[in-house]
Amino acid sequence: MTPARPLPTDAELQVLRVLWARGPSTPRDVHDALYAESDGAYTTALKLLQNLLGKGLVTRDETGRPHVYEAAVPEDETLHGVLRQLIDRSFEGSAAALAMHALGARRASSDELAELKALIERLEAAERSGGA
Repeated sequence: MTPARPLPTDAELQVLRVLWARGPSTPRDVHDALYAESDGAYTTALKLLQNLLGKGLVTRDETGRPHVYEAAVPEDETLHGVLRQLIDRSFEGSAAALAMHALGARRASSDELAELKALIERLEAAERSGGA
C-alpha cells in the first residue's frame, strides 16, 4: 500500500484550484490568478508551487523558461482528503455532524436542498441493499 500524499495547506489549495481550472501554468500565471487584485508577491506564488512540488502534488516541466507547473493529483481525490481531515479533526469523524453544522451556518438554495435529499435517498437505498 502506498503512503498517502500530504494534504495541501489552505494557500496551497488555492494554487491547486488555479491549476485545476487553467491547466498547466507558469508561476506568473498562478500569481496573476491569485494576486492580481492584491499585493501578493510573485515569490509567494513561486514558493507555494515549490512546496507543492516537494509534496508531490504538482509536477514541473523544466524544458523551457519559465517552468510550467501542473497538478499531479485529481481535484476530487484532494478535496476528499481535505474533507476527511476536517471531519476527523473537527467533528470526531461524523460526516452527519459536519453536514448539520454546514447547513446551520449557511443557507442552502432550494436546488442544493433537492440535491442533498436525492443524495440521502441514494445513500439510504445503498444501505438497504447492503452497499455503502
